[in-house]
Amino acid sequence: MDTGGARVLIVEDDRFLRRAHEVGLRQGGFTVLTAADGEEGLRVARTEHPDVVLLDLVMPKLQGFEVLRLLKADPVTAAIRVVILSSLSGERDVQAALEHGAVSYLLKTNLSVQALVGKVQEALGTDSPGSGP
Repeated sequence: MDTGGARVLIVEDDRFLRRAHEVGLRQGGFTVLTAADGEEGLRVARTEHPDVVLLDLVMPKLQGFEVLRLLKADPVTAAIRVVILSSLSGERDVQAALEHGAVSYLLKTNLSVQALVGKVQEALGTDSPGSGP
């Protein structure tokens, strides 16, 4: 599968999940950047300009909704595609994320590596046959 050298930033405070997603996305052909909290994620997004940000909502230092708001308000980062990757499943959370500029909302529970890679490809517009969830 051709990812076109796309760069993905994973902003996730859970070290195990961050590492698992990183390994899976690297195997999927992506260049992966990581951040352990919202402040670090915002800084990395502003300096490294990833193509996609996988953003957790519940994190230390700066919550995901605030990171999303700041990314979309900054002309330097506004065009970065943001995919929410959260354990929050409330309809209000999903709606708020999409209304504030996220392109997709994924629940962490039972999310396979293949589904994650497929959703990142979808966010990039490089979805290939058979790469869906």
